[in-house]
Amino acid sequence: MSAHSDGGPDDGLARVLRPVRAGNGFEEALEQILQVVRLGLVPGGERLPAERVLAERLGISRVTLREVLKVLQDEGLVESRRGRYGGTFVLPRNDAGGEDELRRRVERTDIEDVLRFREVLDVGAAGLCASHGLTAEQADRLREALARTRDAPLTEYRRLDTLLHLTLAELSGSPSLTAQYASVRATVNDLLDCIPLLVRNLEHSQRQHAAIVEAVLEGDADGAREMMREHCAGTGALLRGFLA
Repeated sequence: MSAHSDGGPDDGLARVLRPVRAGNGFEEALEQILQVVRLGLVPGGERLPAERVLAERLGISRVTLREVLKVLQDEGLVESRRGRYGGTFVLPRNDAGGEDELRRRVERTDIEDVLRFREVLDVGAAGLCASHGLTAEQADRLREALARTRDAPLTEYRRLDTLLHLTLAELSGSPSLTAQYASVRATVNDLLDCIPLLVRNLEHSQRQHAAIVEAVLEGDADGAREMMREHCAGTGALLRGFLA
């Protein structure tokens, strides 16, 4: 997503942002925009969609949205810029709390619970996509998400990896699963940000991604679930090794 995007329907934000329920508009809108930032769907230094777009997607007033953005600004996660090319910009991670803040957050996280829940959702999504089958348009979306991870520079890999998994969650046909996956993946990404990017691991991960997508497209639900389970286990092993 470019710094000047207004957040079109295919930008990845559509998988996270959804109309909030009446009664908790402020809290749910804050949760969703926090997920956008933590998932890296808008990279550090780039602009969030325009207020009009965000308010429409979330089903809230511009006044409520500005209250949400004010909280994020007070927390050092975004900054507001005026002028022709102004807007609300996501601050790079190092300017938004840094590694010490991440470590403190990890210390409050039940890593085993997060990893188990992530596995249940990822494995379930892969199995559902394979067993229900995808339309030609959905299959193309999945192939494109995989291709973007394959060509990604190291600095972009985790964001595009996240989008591939979010695509599988969305294509499973369960909005509830997608919402829960976005939430747990944001926590997983916080954990991953505390460990180094290992090229050998990323190469292995890419082979697993290709095998998962192939199994889904071939309608092999058992194969898709098993490969996704193995993929999640690899990530889990790294996180336990570095953080547990």
